[in-house]
Parts: sequence; structure tokens; C-alpha cells
Amino acid sequence: MIAHDLPPEAYAAALAALPIGPPKLARLLRDCPPEEAWARAGDRRTDVAEGWRACVEAGFAVHILGRPGYPEVLASDHEAPAVLFSAGDLGALEGPRVAIVGSRRCTRYGRDVAHELGHDLASVGVRVVSGLALGVDGSAHRGALAAGGGAAPPVAVVGSGLDIVYPRAHRRLWAQVAEAGVVLSEASIGGRPEAWRFPARNRILAALADVVVVVESRAQGGSRHTVAAADERGVKVMAVPGPVRSPLSAYTNDLLASGAAPVRDVVDVLVALHLEGRGPQLPKKPGAPTEPADPAEAAVLDALGWQPASLEQVVTRTGMSAVDASVTLAHLEVAGWVVGGAGWWERQGPPGGTAK
Repeated sequence: MIAHDLPPEAYAAALAALPIGPPKLARLLRDCPPEEAWARAGDRRTDVAEGWRACVEAGFAVHILGRPGYPEVLASDHEAPAVLFSAGDLGALEGPRVAIVGSRRCTRYGRDVAHELGHDLASVGVRVVSGLALGVDGSAHRGALAAGGGAAPPVAVVGSGLDIVYPRAHRRLWAQVAEAGVVLSEASIGGRPEAWRFPARNRILAALADVVVVVESRAQGGSRHTVAAADERGVKVMAVPGPVRSPLSAYTNDLLASGAAPVRDVVDVLVALHLEGRGPQLPKKPGAPTEPADPAEAAVLDALGWQPASLEQVVTRTGMSAVDASVTLAHLEVAGWVVGGAGWWERQGPPGGTAK
């Protein structure tokens, strides 16, 4: 039964809640208006008005492909979501956009690089697009937010309903991104973060991006879905080089070996966007020493390299005693050269500088 006092968006939202998947939903709404599509496919147990009221009260907007208000950047995509939900300001999409993706279980190196890229891109007016996941995604968005109020707004695409924060640890970050920019989803209110939603989400990330940057990813990591979707759309893919022995850099290094352009800092990405030398200048980073002044600390740092290592490995590589190596690592941690945890030590670059 159709209630004529409800807008088409109410029926579109109700259709998106049905267990039919994005392709079938797109076919339904391509063939007829949302009200008629609901009459054909609707579940009589679903209260359209109640679902619509929940969207309105939460401040979520509903956008229907082919109708006014749908984001232009997605409208021409061959797999554009038939129904899109948003929290925040769709105006955040207007401008150059870079998707930063990578592993949820990234290293400190990956977190630092993602944060720096997010910060520096946002500082020069580039929208940072990511998935609000743990690891690289969250670090990139935190970096973009840290750039301040005059920076480009962040853009997130999530794999659950806008009322289902996933992961829960990112509740505050989710709210910050929605307030400063926009959070998008094709999942209806109440949509659970089911496994199939994330590869589907990644096609939207790729469709929104002018460039995709992979920071860290295992050989079979989820970043592959985003890269495949980017390749299908002719979107440039770039990768951050990583240690050749690190499993978390296996896919990024494979991309580089296959011809992807490397990302060493924000300038490489701006060149790919044809924005080199345009926009406000990035603030200069304070100078930092290239290595510790103490010879023992420099030797330990050199032995540590750019991938996690245990105390035993440091001892073997330096020839130091376990006590001396442990004390030296503790000094390096206090000074900001390394970070330790769970039996492993990891280099994080010069204090005040950037890990390369």
C-alpha cells in the first residue's frame, strides 16, 4: 500500500533495507518510480513511514540515482548506488579527491604515512576519501581533520548503515568526519557491517577518487578490491613503497613492480593530480636530525631498519648485549625515534620529521 504523504525517498530507503543487493535494487528503480517499485517488491511487514521517520530524526539524507540531489560525481558511474544515504554536507565532494586505503592492521610506519598524507592533502584543498576502517583509513582521516578548519573536508564511505558505527572504536572519528565533511553509505538504517558490503563499498571509493593511494596492504588484502575497481574506471593507482621483507608491504611493492607510481610524499600525489605548485603552500616541517647523535643509538636504529624487529634480532645485528640493546632502545623510544610494544620495536622516523 502506498501512502501518498510520503516522499519517494521514503520508499527508496525502505527498498534499500530489503535483502536484495545493490544490482537488483538498481534494476527495480531503473524500471519504475520508488513508490511503484515498493508496491512490486515491498515487504508488507516493513513500515515505510517508521523507517523514513528514523532517517529524518537522525539527520540522514536519502539520494536516488537520476533525481535531483544525487552526487554528480557518482551519477555517471556504471555501478552507481541506486540509493545513497549521507550524513553531513555533500558539498564536501566538490573538489579534487584522493582515496587513501590500506591494511586495518597496519604498522606504525603505515599509520604515520597515512596520517601525513591525509594532513598534507587536506591542507592544499584535496579531499581525503577513505572507509573509516581501523588502521590506514582512520589514520588518513585523522590527518585530514588535523589540518584544521580551513582545510578540505574529509569524505568517508562506510560498509554499514549510518546509524551502525563500525568499528565501534571509531565512533568519535565517525562523528568528526560527518561534522567536518560527509559520510556516505548505500546501506539503509540498521544495515549491519556484513562481509559482502566492504568489497561493494570499495567500488564507491574508487568511483569517487581522482587518484587511489595504497599505503600498506598484504598480498591478499582488501585494498585489491579498490584497486581493481579503480583500474576498471581508469582511475590512477599509486602506492607507498615499503620494506621488502614486510608482509604488510607485499601488495604495495607488487603494485610498484607492476608500474604503479610511487608515493614518497604529498608532492608525488599532487603531481598525479596536476596540482603541483598550485594552491596554498604547505607549512615547512621543522628540521630534524637524520640520525641520533649517540653512536650506540645510531647503530641500534640502523640495525632496526624499517620493519618491526625483536630485541633478539637487534642484539644479533649489533653484537650488543641484551641489556645494552634494551637500554638503548628505551632511550630511542623516549626521544621519539622508535616505538615498542608486544615484544617488537619499530622505527618511526626522526622526531618532528617523517618516516621514509
